[in-house]
Amino acid sequence: MDYVNFTGSVGVGHKVARVAGERFIGVGLELGGCDPVYVRHDANIDHAIENLVDGAFFNSGQSCCGTQRIYVAANHYDKFVEGAVALTNAYRLGNPIDLNNNLGPVVKAEAATEIRRQVAQAISEGARPLLDEKHFVNAREGTAYVAPQILVDVDHSISSMRQEIFGPLVNIMKVSSDEEAVALMNDTEFGLTAAVWTADEEAGLDIGTQIETGTFFVNRCDYLDPALAWVGVKNSGHGASLSVVGYEHLTRPKSFHLRTL
Repeated sequence: MDYVNFTGSVGVGHKVARVAGERFIGVGLELGGCDPVYVRHDANIDHAIENLVDGAFFNSGQSCCGTQRIYVAANHYDKFVEGAVALTNAYRLGNPIDLNNNLGPVVKAEAATEIRRQVAQAISEGARPLLDEKHFVNAREGTAYVAPQILVDVDHSISSMRQEIFGPLVNIMKVSSDEEAVALMNDTEFGLTAAVWTADEEAGLDIGTQIETGTFFVNRCDYLDPALAWVGVKNSGHGASLSVVGYEHLTRPKSFHLRTL
């Protein structure tokens, strides 16, 4: 075996890297995430609400690049929060075999219990929940069905703004400028994906150059293009997959120097 590709926790990723280092073999790691997005003052707010609620709760939040931290410009904050709550309350939690449901269970009951614990911890630290679990009638303790949650009144002292949840939870925080948003988005041990919603493409790309992340989106999120490299920085991973760059990580170069006589 000359290469190891691992997707999982940061802790196990470190162990894989240590063992691979002892053998001098290549390693690709896709690990934790706490992905941020920024809704800028000039964003199409209706589009941002629709996309970001889906980005947060797609696959019940069990996506490596799912949205967990949303920073919203002050002029959009109230409308964004109101719209996100209304759209999420329209979700139906239940068995995914029933096509009337659009939010399913998490992977197992133990995972749901951990998600509930993380949400409760954030609330105990001062976060304010906006969704009533009773509205999602199939959410029950001891099962894999856990209700989605939106938290506000959050900052970076709140654990849910710093830890990977890997479930249907999203945090929304008001910001006053691009500079504040960039600083907060980078204030994390992770760096898998990030995004900005803006009508100014040049400003969006400029913000993207400042964000410490493997993939940056403008006016979209939670998306993968096989033609583009999939990369994590910081504790989100090492190496690359997909695209030509990904194939290069699976090969070992060998040079031939020829002199003709």
